[in-house]
Amino acid sequence: MASSMVTTILPLYVVYILKDGVNKLGIIIAVATFVSYFFRIIFGIMSDKYQTVKPFVVTGYIISAITKPLLAFASTWQSVAALRGLERMGKAVRSATKDRLISFYSRGTSGRGFGFHKMLDIAGEMSGAIIAFLVLFYIGKNITIFKGIFLATIIPGIIAVIIVMFFVEDVPYTKKENTKLNLNTDKALFPFLFIYFAFLFFMFSNDYFIIKAKEAGFKMAFIPLLVILLNFTQTITSYYFGVLIDRIGVKKIITFSYLFGIISMCLIYFNLVVLGFIFLGLFLVSSLNSMRSFISINAKNKASVYGIFYGGVALASSLGAIVIGQIWERLGEERAEIFSLSGLLFIFVIYTILSKIQIKKVNIENS
Repeated sequence: MASSMVTTILPLYVVYILKDGVNKLGIIIAVATFVSYFFRIIFGIMSDKYQTVKPFVVTGYIISAITKPLLAFASTWQSVAALRGLERMGKAVRSATKDRLISFYSRGTSGRGFGFHKMLDIAGEMSGAIIAFLVLFYIGKNITIFKGIFLATIIPGIIAVIIVMFFVEDVPYTKKENTKLNLNTDKALFPFLFIYFAFLFFMFSNDYFIIKAKEAGFKMAFIPLLVILLNFTQTITSYYFGVLIDRIGVKKIITFSYLFGIISMCLIYFNLVVLGFIFLGLFLVSSLNSMRSFISINAKNKASVYGIFYGGVALASSLGAIVIGQIWERLGEERAEIFSLSGLLFIFVIYTILSKIQIKKVNIENS
């Protein structure tokens, strides 16, 4: 909820309230994404090395709860970027370890486990977007209102900290003496991960979808409704995709997810914004659940591989955000969309060719 209260309005705040360009938004996205995902490598490895999970999860939620409201005091794109990076460090501390915890308690049904988690996760995001919409629609859209929304994130942030601190059980490691990591046992997974990273490089982020909606003629107060639609789509389909992952396998679902991503960009290109947000939601929820389940099934050093996975997402998404932002600012919106679509189609062709060669080395056909 707290995260969505920020992400729903932050692109509008940067571009239309602070009057900074889309290229500056791209830098902010890159900083936040890189910090959020890259540092998961470190904390995932540390979790496996020291064989503990919950302390990382609790610490991560505390960092995020404290730093989100500080955005109310950011008046330049540089300060926004710095605070977003600091706030996303909290996400980095907790994410790989949280996935390790979910994987353990899923007990052989990781598709359903991650699907159920993502369903509740996105339901919370949807509630945050609803709050943002109600405030912008009924109260106003000036800088004071935006800052008030940022400050209000302290409430759900504190609630999250209390829940994870007192109501979540740690993973009961049984072999405390075995702390040596050997990632060579997981190297066969990496080609499959690299294809996903490349796809994310060319994919528009949620922030660019929001700016596209504004450029396509949507009023600022109604844009949170599109975010609500995005979150609603993920909420109602997340668990179903999890069931399908367990039933028909990861490979089929990840293939569908790539197609959803390509379709969403095609719809955005032709200004079919509402449908674009729906298919973006389908891409986000199906691809992430598939990748997390794939790692849960196949990885030996789970927290470490989750960390590496999120690190790759960091590099790919942050670099892609910068490149797309620069193309948009210098060459225009249409050129940025063509760049994205061309890259996505190229990566999908590569995925199709390699899926029966390299990916077959790991247990994906039956996982």
